[in-house]
Amino acid sequence: MTVLKEIFCNNAIILPVFSWFLAQLYKFLNCLVVNKRIDFMKFVSSGGMPSSHSAISVCLATIMGMQYGFESGIFAFSVVFALVVMADAAGVRRAAGKQAALLNKLANSTKEFRAEKDLKELLGHTPVEVFAGAALGILVAVIFA
Repeated sequence: MTVLKEIFCNNAIILPVFSWFLAQLYKFLNCLVVNKRIDFMKFVSSGGMPSSHSAISVCLATIMGMQYGFESGIFAFSVVFALVVMADAAGVRRAAGKQAALLNKLANSTKEFRAEKDLKELLGHTPVEVFAGAALGILVAVIFA
């Protein structure tokens, strides 16, 4: 079996990427329905419902548990990795987004600090968005593995 074929047949790679894609597809379709416009940047942008970071990391952890056992070291490593990713999404990146919103408001309120363009505000996730992404990751792993 060639290396490429092994990679493309590896559920621990394919399914997490698929869960990420589904999360981003939902964001794209939601933007299409709500805003009545096509925004292909939704496929690569961060933030919003559901968290694709949570989906990809939790899907990987679930697959590792299913393949190697829920008592295995690789499952434990994957769970810790997923927890770090989710804490970052709901904590640090969300705080950075709130700071960006405040800086944009400040910069737009005065001519002295006018920026060329606004800072990106939608960086992180609410706990609900993180939970929804995690649920999506588990569902993809359980259904397709």
